[in-house]
Amino acid sequence: MEISEDIILSFLRRRHYKCLQPLAALIDMDGTLYDSMGNHADAWHRLATELGIESTREEFFLYEGRTGASTLNILFNRAYNRDATSQEIEELYARKATYFTQMPSVKPMPGAMQMLDFFKEVYMRRVLVTGSGQRSLIDRLDRDFPGAFTPHMMVTSRDVKCGKPHPEPFIKAMEKARVRPSQSIAIENAPLGVKSASAAGVFTVAVTTGPIPREELEKAGAAIVFESMTQCAEMLPHLVLKMFNISMS
Repeated sequence: MEISEDIILSFLRRRHYKCLQPLAALIDMDGTLYDSMGNHADAWHRLATELGIESTREEFFLYEGRTGASTLNILFNRAYNRDATSQEIEELYARKATYFTQMPSVKPMPGAMQMLDFFKEVYMRRVLVTGSGQRSLIDRLDRDFPGAFTPHMMVTSRDVKCGKPHPEPFIKAMEKARVRPSQSIAIENAPLGVKSASAAGVFTVAVTTGPIPREELEKAGAAIVFESMTQCAEMLPHLVLKMFNISMS
């Protein structure tokens, strides 16, 4: 795959940026660092079924990036025409989290470590940006990706009032990394996450690691779409180099 200069120039024109200087990588977790979305979808679908709420396993892939409260509110409004109460959210999200931990352990996504190693080699700050509060994965990060993230360089569902697709998660991530949108690159694999990063003004790299077609990621605002995390990791050095070398005249 060759990365066209037009991809970067088109983004610069849309955002009215003069240039890009990627100093920070803002990285999603589920479906990007971990091959975990199938387990999440199964856990949510089991919970919805037990509650008597009609749903499909596939729809939960589209909710990726939402906070647990937001997903529960979608289900509750469908079934009961109201949001879930804070007590219901706490109890039901804990039940969903339990179902997730009872499933076979998820593995790091092939290519994820290579990607993180590249960001470390070029001294780009790394910030985790996840809509999850799933401690079973967050607590594994340092074991599976040693030194990739520090505790103060994470934005989880507990850190935001508005989850993806709202731009708040990526705005907070940039605040932590002390960078502007033109100094950031986002790595996402779901439309809601792409919308969130794009709305924050960030050059967004999308990766098709699940059943969502690339067209949906492009429609959500992805600047470029890779077919796998392995391809993403292989092409990032070329992309970042071009980002530094291309500017609007």
